[in-house]
Amino acid sequence: MLVKENYQTIFEQIKKLRPENTPKLIAVSKKQPQLKIKEALESGIRVFGENQIKEGIEKFQSQILNYPDLEIHHIGPVQTGTIRKLLGLFAFTHGVGSENALNELIKQANNRKVKIKYFLQVNLSLEDTKSGFEKETLLSILKNISKYDSEFAEFHGLMTMGPSSGEPKLTRQVFKELNQIRNNFSPLAKLSMGMSGDYLIAAEEGSDYIRVGSAIFGERIIQ
Repeated sequence: MLVKENYQTIFEQIKKLRPENTPKLIAVSKKQPQLKIKEALESGIRVFGENQIKEGIEKFQSQILNYPDLEIHHIGPVQTGTIRKLLGLFAFTHGVGSENALNELIKQANNRKVKIKYFLQVNLSLEDTKSGFEKETLLSILKNISKYDSEFAEFHGLMTMGPSSGEPKLTRQVFKELNQIRNNFSPLAKLSMGMSGDYLIAAEEGSDYIRVGSAIFGERIIQ
């Protein structure tokens, strides 16, 4: 079972780097067929990540009865118009990247009494192609984080992505900076950093959640 072998190899690598406080490995199943999802479930994988809300619901809503310990993470940008669909299946969302999205998430979670934990996405590489808060705006929110934390919408941590170039030195700088922000301004926050190309750097720089897709499942198939 190739999916199981890939997952186990990656998990052992990050565990070796961080034997204590080993990061949680999220199997990103974006654009993967049901056959591979089934293979992953049967191999014991229970933590999955999906970019698209609709795709995640189609894949996993029917699996909850069979696998009640499923933990589904939404890892795409949070858009205000789709938050009502986000609430329910997804236990975590990693892509809250604007104050409008943050306020709407809290409002809808509180109104519907549906619990979700969220990460604030930070754009530390300052790339136009990436979503997320710039550093100064993020720090302003963190200083008043109790205002954005409720019984149903719980602040869980900070998320970022490495630069699109994939250059290891720049990637490490970005991950190190987010860890420093966490330590200085929100020491209890968890970090969500690292994907297939940079998960080892993320583990070394303190990430608590690592989002790996193609290195586990192979290339995406669904178009």
